[in-house]
Amino acid sequence: MTRAPSAEIVYLPRWRPRGRRIGAHRGQEAGGLGTFRDQVPFLTLPDARRIDLRASLRDPFEGVHVRRFEMRNAVEVWALIDLSASMRFRGAGDRLRLAADLCAGLAASATRIGDGFGVIGCDRAVRADLYLPATRRRGPAVAMAERIAASRCDAPGAEGLLDAARLLFGRPRLVFLVSDFRWPQALIAQVFAALALHDTVPVLLADSAEDAGLPDWGLVELDDLEGAGRRLVFLRPALKRRWIAREQARRDALRSLAAASSARAPFHLIDRFDAHALTRHLLAT
Repeated sequence: MTRAPSAEIVYLPRWRPRGRRIGAHRGQEAGGLGTFRDQVPFLTLPDARRIDLRASLRDPFEGVHVRRFEMRNAVEVWALIDLSASMRFRGAGDRLRLAADLCAGLAASATRIGDGFGVIGCDRAVRADLYLPATRRRGPAVAMAERIAASRCDAPGAEGLLDAARLLFGRPRLVFLVSDFRWPQALIAQVFAALALHDTVPVLLADSAEDAGLPDWGLVELDDLEGAGRRLVFLRPALKRRWIAREQARRDALRSLAAASSARAPFHLIDRFDAHALTRHLLAT
């Protein structure tokens, strides 16, 4: 069973939310509750409970002033999970377990401060069995993480993420795009473009066995989980260096595509989930 990590994930949305649902984030609107913002004439905000006597007495024109406060609002946090065939790879870690631990951590952290948390699992289409509308109840959110860990990844392709992005129409959300990103670059660019309205955080699930853990010499059987078949390769230092360089080029390309669409820099989740490392990344980007 997947359990919510005890460490809290701290995140700050890049935008100021609107709305009437009270939450933990600085909002765009001003009202009678929240953090002190400024003082305005009574006619601007006719609320007798907020009259500032000192400011009113100091006004040479004898105007009445009230204190205006910055409202705190809730946001929605979503995890879009790639469940294409390559996600069933297991080496030093388990990609589905990483995705599930991330979802459990986000679910616990979001619902703790009154934010909603939702999940959409996708392969070639949106997976109806792994779709959770945004909820502020911790139980269903953490339960969905358990279902992610036990899900099957049989279908090649991740085109369903385009449909998932279209489901998030309307106001901005904080979206975690969780995948190994082993898709064509054209599809990655399309998904980022479809999520341009939102504060998007790409989460690259990786495994040390894919590059640094490879031996310098030996026979290695490569299995393309997306359906291209198996191949026996004689690994040697020169080929290993080329392999690692190609993986680095793939990560650099992902970073460039994210920057071009105003998404945040990708966060690399390697072998195990680290809530503190994710928090540092979210506060720095």
